[in-house]
Parts: sequence; structure tokens; C-alpha cells
Amino acid sequence: MPDPGEVRAMFGRIARHYDLLNRTLSLGIDQRWRRRAVRTAERELGAPLTGRTVVDVCCGTGDLALAFEAAGARVVGLDFTPQMVVRAAEKARGATLFAQGDALRLPVRDGAADVTSVAFGLRNVGNRAQGLRELARATRPGGLVLVLEFSMPQGVLLGSAYRAYFTRVLPGIGRVVSRDADAYAYLPRTVLAWPQPRELEDELRASGLVDCGHALLSRGIACLHHGRVPERGIA
Repeated sequence: MPDPGEVRAMFGRIARHYDLLNRTLSLGIDQRWRRRAVRTAERELGAPLTGRTVVDVCCGTGDLALAFEAAGARVVGLDFTPQMVVRAAEKARGATLFAQGDALRLPVRDGAADVTSVAFGLRNVGNRAQGLRELARATRPGGLVLVLEFSMPQGVLLGSAYRAYFTRVLPGIGRVVSRDADAYAYLPRTVLAWPQPRELEDELRASGLVDCGHALLSRGIACLHHGRVPERGIA
């Protein structure tokens, strides 16, 4: 289980290079996945996001929050690393609010959001079950929870090649880009230890969500999960 203080310090050190890290981890296609997350929210809600409230948790430098904003949503982005919040605010184009907030104790009232989301951040949360419960708590009855995360590609050849890229190539890139090889070694380790899609889907259900599903993206390099808060609310 990640140590919160160490995780906060590490992400603070790499905040300036975080966008480059995501492009490198995803082979340059992470923004396409974020747009897919926005489309999934619109599909699952059955309506455009214009005027809807989205709370993006572990928002990092704000890429997913800004993608929701571009779709017309009212967005709050939360991250527990102050340097990430500062970087996100620098990138903000409109009314999106970025603030410091802990995924395990969201500063959001019950049912405040039509959509809650977390992209590439849940694997860094110290208690994943509690993090999922908080996402569900902050989402209104009938609203949607989205989890976008790296995964391991399906198939022996692609899986082996991507694992080698993660464990051998990426730490070297980290040494060159940010001079923080430890961070670039930590991040692949958390991906390799991440549960399989069906397992995480079960965890979403255990948090009280219904109608859960997932989609593998780019042959399994990433996975987009969704679940709905029951109309009667979370028991």
C-alpha cells in the first residue's frame, strides 16, 4: 500500500514533468483515452454534459478535468499534491476550479456530482476501497463514477514488450527527463501490481455501484471502468 507522504512528495517533485510522463507511459495516446472517458460519461448519462457537475479526483495537472470542461461541464479538480494543483491552475482555460483535496476524504458533500472521475490516480491511493467509496458518496443517485487507469496489454507478445518498456526503458527516460529515476520506477511498479479489469469491476460493485462495466483501450494499454450510483443511493 503506497505511503501517502512519500507519494505526495514524489508527485511534487515530478509535477513539472508530469504531462510528459503520461505521454511517455501511454506512448502518446493518453489524451485520446480522456476524450473517450468524456464520451462514455455522455453515453451512460444519456445526455450532453453541458451544465453537469463533474468532480475529477487525483486530477494531476488537469488534463481530464479540462476535457470535461471542453464538453460543457462544470468541473472541480482535486489533488492532494499542491504542486499538481498549481500546474493544473496554470493550464486552466475557463471556469474549472482546482483545489487541494484527499481522495480518501473528499471535501465534497454527499451526492454533489453528476460524475466523479479519477484518471491514472487510484493506484496511488493508500486505501483503494475507501477511495472508491468516496467517489460513490460524492456522486448523486443515478450518477456515474469513472476510473481510467493503465493496464497490461492482452497477448503474450504485446504484453511482454510493454512490460519490458515499463521496467527497462521508462526508468532511463526518467533519469534524462526529470533526474528522478525512482519516481519513474515506482509508477510502472504500481501498474504491474494493478488488479485485472474483472477484479476492479468487482471492487466497484463492492463500493455500492451498479451497472458496472469496462472497456480495454488501445489493446489493453489502458482500461476505462464505469459504474452507476443506484437511484436509491448508496446503502
